[in-house]
Amino acid sequence: MEETLQNKTRCIAAQDREYPERLGKLTGMPKKLYVKGRMPRDELPAIAIVGARMCSSYGRVQAYQYARYFSRAGIQVISGLAMGIDLEAHKGALDGGTPTFAVLGSGPDLCYPAANRTYYRKIQEMGGGILSEYPARTPPAAWHFPARNRIISGLADVVLVIEAREKSGALITVDFALEQGKSVYALPGPVDSPLSLGCHKLLRDGAGVAFSPEEVLKEWDPDTYKVDTTGKKTKIRLATEWDLVYSNLDLQPRSLESLAVSLDMPVAKVLKILADLEIKGLIREVGKNYYIKWERTPGSMSEQ
Repeated sequence: MEETLQNKTRCIAAQDREYPERLGKLTGMPKKLYVKGRMPRDELPAIAIVGARMCSSYGRVQAYQYARYFSRAGIQVISGLAMGIDLEAHKGALDGGTPTFAVLGSGPDLCYPAANRTYYRKIQEMGGGILSEYPARTPPAAWHFPARNRIISGLADVVLVIEAREKSGALITVDFALEQGKSVYALPGPVDSPLSLGCHKLLRDGAGVAFSPEEVLKEWDPDTYKVDTTGKKTKIRLATEWDLVYSNLDLQPRSLESLAVSLDMPVAKVLKILADLEIKGLIREVGKNYYIKWERTPGSMSEQ
């Protein structure tokens, strides 16, 4: 792993420990990723939420609500930080408390579109990351975006399409997801809306029906989540407040105040949870009110 200091981005090679396990199992993935902030956690479930840039108010509301629900359940939301559905998914995930991750069609140091800079920053501030296969200072290009969609689907266990026209770019993500063996869900919409035509065709072709986030979660069942290639399964529960605090930490020190803001919890409550996690040997305080995740994979924290 090398650091591009002038842009504060990190270059993570496929052989590096931090390279996402999900991508490492797939063919056609980039040999290097460039990241600002953190990488998705291999041990936590992840869902990609994608859809139209020029979406309807219905699509915006649904993208936000689905993402917030999944994030509150401790599920990482992956998207592309584009206008429309992507942006609403990131907003919902940020409000849910679990880190969210954006895959760009430019270098990770360039926020595109620039209008989304506020959320570009919030994603990093709240424990998530900005990822790209393109190095710093690479400008966006039209052909970069279809290619980046394979990374969006690759980082997720499930892909959810909120709204899509008949030839939407979101359907490219679906094609990659199916090639990668991922489950695909689509949200039904108004029968006369061109923005739902792509979703309705996916449903006709056998995609899972996203009646509600609860139904998607019930069918998906991330409570039993495969974390290696040996066929073994590790039980992980949907997030308690302890899990949410734990998932917002990694090997880079994070302050008590930052955690409280990110999780929308009182400082006193976060401090108590941090103390409990430290007693269990899951985290360490490395400075006054700064904490890191300790080298240990948690089981069900309430059972320890």
